[in-house]
Amino acid sequence: MSELPVGWTTGPVGELFEIVGGGTPPAADASNFSDAGSAHAWLTPADLSGYKKKMITHGARDLSPKGLKSSSAKLMPAGSVLFTSRAPIGYVAIADGEISTNQGFKSFVLPEGLDASYVYYYLKRIRELAESRGTGTTFKELSGAATKELPFVVAPFGEQKRIAQKLDALLAQVDTLKTRIDAIPALLKRFRKSILASAVSGELTTEWRLGKGLNKEDWCNSAIGAVAFVTKLAGFEYTKFVKYEPGGDLSVVKAENVGKSGFKVTQFSTVRSEDVTSLTRSKLTGGEILMVFVGAGTGQVATVPNVGNWFLGPNIAMIRPDTNVVISKYLEHYCRSPQGWTEMSSFLKSTAQPCLSMKTIRQIGLPLPSIEEQTEIVRRVEQLFAFADQLEAKVATAKQRIDTLTQSLLAKAFRGELVPQDPNDEPASVLLERIRAQRAAAPKPKRGRKTSA
Repeated sequence: MSELPVGWTTGPVGELFEIVGGGTPPAADASNFSDAGSAHAWLTPADLSGYKKKMITHGARDLSPKGLKSSSAKLMPAGSVLFTSRAPIGYVAIADGEISTNQGFKSFVLPEGLDASYVYYYLKRIRELAESRGTGTTFKELSGAATKELPFVVAPFGEQKRIAQKLDALLAQVDTLKTRIDAIPALLKRFRKSILASAVSGELTTEWRLGKGLNKEDWCNSAIGAVAFVTKLAGFEYTKFVKYEPGGDLSVVKAENVGKSGFKVTQFSTVRSEDVTSLTRSKLTGGEILMVFVGAGTGQVATVPNVGNWFLGPNIAMIRPDTNVVISKYLEHYCRSPQGWTEMSSFLKSTAQPCLSMKTIRQIGLPLPSIEEQTEIVRRVEQLFAFADQLEAKVATAKQRIDTLTQSLLAKAFRGELVPQDPNDEPASVLLERIRAQRAAAPKPKRGRKTSA
């Protein structure tokens, strides 16, 4: 902000605005408060958390006349710019009517010649600067003195209006883009689910079968128990492990690591090689399907990688497929599909927490095409999932760029680059001197208007 356009100037906030704090009446007395919109509008920083609009009328509750009188909260006129000074620093809104705040604000009552929207956007622009000047250990707070020392960039009044109008239009477009981008992950989730539904119903490979001279009647229905060995490990304490010697890492798979997004592990402490001899039954060799069978994650599955030393943890069932009949990845995709989840849900026990037994897991129905078609299904699913993953990565990158676009536009605005200058505008230096003179000549203002109970 060191090189300003012709006709612009700067001054400390304390020279241009009346800075108003706030207050809270005794919270234990319910009569100090009223329903929102029924008495004196009153804000706390929590009212601006997640608030997207520029104007605000009231918060979650109002102050009653008694509450206003018994606190240091002050009524400010419509058009005042409300700026949170703690927990956190930097939320901002414009009062759309007479309003007060609690002590978590340093609000700006504007003189004639400063546009409220321009001030609003400028405070958004300097949020990081304001945060850097906050002090405190539990949480940072911007003091009244520090607020008054914040720099303020003054543009000619006409240009303030033009800048605010331009930002209104551009940032509305940015918000639209954000809304659309934010909706894409849910669309991709539905896309993946539809792929799995199509895959295990035979629709995904309809044309492939026709090309092979096959038909869907060649599929057979089976149960997991008929094509796989299902077991679980019980009673072994893993909390003292990380790896064993010789041979590399011992990675114990816990239930919370078997998630919808894939296969993850948790590692534990060093253990001697002879200490793992009793773990033979829980040793995983790769290709097994792991299924959480108790707790909030019941029914989630993952395929064990073919590399690494994996051991089965508690609350997980191991499904070791007969590879002559079913491919591990096909079985995993079926369990993740809407059809698989519907089938699995029919076996869930109604207890304090969801659970499946080994017996019911074995009974879960499984549609079985040929190994050749399973291979093609897996190939197509993985290909489409890879496409979805790539799109998701691009969306994440786009979201990061959009998230920085607002600050880029604000920076451009307050460098004087967003709208053209008009040489006929009154220079901001004249405006600034007039504001200073008016404030010097005016009697010390009463900090807000109290209403008798």
